[in-house]
Amino acid sequence: MMDYFAHETAVIDPGCTIGSGTKIWHFSHIMPDCVIGEHCNIGQNVVISPKVQLGKNVKIQNNVSVYTGVICEDDVFLGPSMVFTNVINPRSHVNRRDAYQSTFVRKGASIGANATIVCGNEIGRYAMIGAGAVVTKPVKDFALVAGNPARQIGWVSENGHRLQFDKQGLAVCPETRQQYVLENEAVRKI
Repeated sequence: MMDYFAHETAVIDPGCTIGSGTKIWHFSHIMPDCVIGEHCNIGQNVVISPKVQLGKNVKIQNNVSVYTGVICEDDVFLGPSMVFTNVINPRSHVNRRDAYQSTFVRKGASIGANATIVCGNEIGRYAMIGAGAVVTKPVKDFALVAGNPARQIGWVSENGHRLQFDKQGLAVCPETRQQYVLENEAVRKI
């Protein structure tokens, strides 16, 4: 029995594992051997390539292709039309399926609309990638990055608010009042 929702136009290949409460919308294609966690939302015109792993509560907006080699942990947000790559030097006439590089999107990270994530990088926990950014190197936990190439421009809380650190390296999320500390160019919750 199917305990997830799939729109009648969605294509789901055999061999997928799809968690309960997940919703798969119009014209999306879920390819073989994917693992999709519980309560995910897969928007319209999304492709999930073979062997991709999605944690629980992953939200994928419209027009996103999640290629083989990508692993998204729980609570990840992938904005509309953002792009993953999985080969550094693609060529039409050269088969590089054995050269796919892994990309890790850690728990709670958000990737903005039209951003590009070059393969082989890790997006840290609760990081926020600005719309249109081109990520060419690893992104730290709680980092806010933007631009092409993406550069760190600040820090954000778990709820996505920009953090303002005082002289002692302390900041407070304006929404949750959770405290954060900045030490040795890294942020953590207190």
